[in-house]
Amino acid sequence: MLSSDRKAWSKAIEKPAQEFPLTPLPVLYGKIPQGLRGSFYRNGPGRLERGGMRVGHWFDGDGAVLAIHFTDAGASGVYRYVQTKGYQKETAANKFLFPNYGMKAPGAFWTQWGKEFKNCANTSVMALPNKLLALWEGGNPYALNLQTLETIGTDNLSSLNKSDPFSAHPKIDPQTGAIYNFGVVAELNATLNLYQSNSTGKIVKKTATQLEGVPLIHDFVMAGQYLIFFVSPVRINFLPPALGLSSFSDAMQWKPELGTQVLVFDRNTLSLVSRGEADPWFQWHFGNGYTDTDGSLVIVVARYRDFQTNQNLKEVATGKIETPAKATLWQISLNPQTGKVISTEEVLDKECEFPTVAPHQVGQPWRYSYLSTHRDGANSAEELFGAIARFDRKTSNLSIADPGENCYPSEPIFVPNGPNSEEGWVLTVVYDGNSDTSEVRIYRCDRLEDEPICCLGLPSVVPHGFHGTWKPA
Repeated sequence: MLSSDRKAWSKAIEKPAQEFPLTPLPVLYGKIPQGLRGSFYRNGPGRLERGGMRVGHWFDGDGAVLAIHFTDAGASGVYRYVQTKGYQKETAANKFLFPNYGMKAPGAFWTQWGKEFKNCANTSVMALPNKLLALWEGGNPYALNLQTLETIGTDNLSSLNKSDPFSAHPKIDPQTGAIYNFGVVAELNATLNLYQSNSTGKIVKKTATQLEGVPLIHDFVMAGQYLIFFVSPVRINFLPPALGLSSFSDAMQWKPELGTQVLVFDRNTLSLVSRGEADPWFQWHFGNGYTDTDGSLVIVVARYRDFQTNQNLKEVATGKIETPAKATLWQISLNPQTGKVISTEEVLDKECEFPTVAPHQVGQPWRYSYLSTHRDGANSAEELFGAIARFDRKTSNLSIADPGENCYPSEPIFVPNGPNSEEGWVLTVVYDGNSDTSEVRIYRCDRLEDEPICCLGLPSVVPHGFHGTWKPA
């Protein structure tokens, strides 16, 4: 049961999300910009309960994808669960059947040996020319129809093994269209697989690097010709979840004495260039990176002091957050040839997450980052993010879009007004806890403090999610 002493955001996850078919969306106010043509996609956990039982962690929810299509005729939306094999089996049984990030499978532990983990397909999306991929940390992606979101099935991108993970944060080279991604194969000593795909998603190159123990790696960063991983000192005690004695989340240990390991790869060959060490910290997400004129790498990351964030996110599923976990924006300078950190600097001390940049600036120098943050005066120890913002790296100015009390926007997505444009819009899905409704809000990227220029109503509540993307028409 959800806690009765809870904030407005919890109403969005109280019940399983309701799908809706492709539906014309009403313009609640404003006007859809003339140049905004394409599709906006978002993914996140749509169902956190089944058969009267709650999930063990927010990350365990079944993935549900929202698509908003903008055409000359207006905007239409569709929202559907990803029809994973696990989702279909649990729907038929009306109960949880599989182990997951924060859950053990039901039943005695001796019945759980070797049980397959459920692919939730709930973390992010990647739009390819002829399909949309729903991404998750621990397995193959699921392919969906770009227009209707009908589930096509798992997709091995021409060369993934059945159990190979294809992670949720691919990086796309804005100049060549090449796609880079990774997957951590969890064994007693994990393997880091690196993948290079062409613009259709087909994997054309793959390498494997041995890791020490089983770390938790959610994201990486591209900076010029390099791919960089900061391996935080979280280690998974692999045997308990493998034997069905605990969930993966409960088997994670914070070991600051290990420090943060730095791995630098050449993105043309996917070969390891250097290893280094840094102070201990944890991160879920990087903002961006580039190669500076002196050859050093400049990287921006949303950085936590420790791993309390995992407990914080676990509590989201209960409807009440009690464990504070604050990430702030840091800039790190790194020598790619040695893996040595040259300098670290906190560039924004306001709590934030989900830093993103314009798609044509991924891996390149940039000025503006778009991110999630809290409304002024919000109790960040109990609230989900209630605002989005634009951070100017040149002036350190933070422009905030505050959608109002009890309103919770998703990760902001920048949409350029034409190829390689600095001008454009910021799109976000907002849950309004006052009316228990969801809507899509469109802001001018350089006027976030102003009212949105357009607001579209959605037929049902879309719960808080994780990541999205934009596919131009």
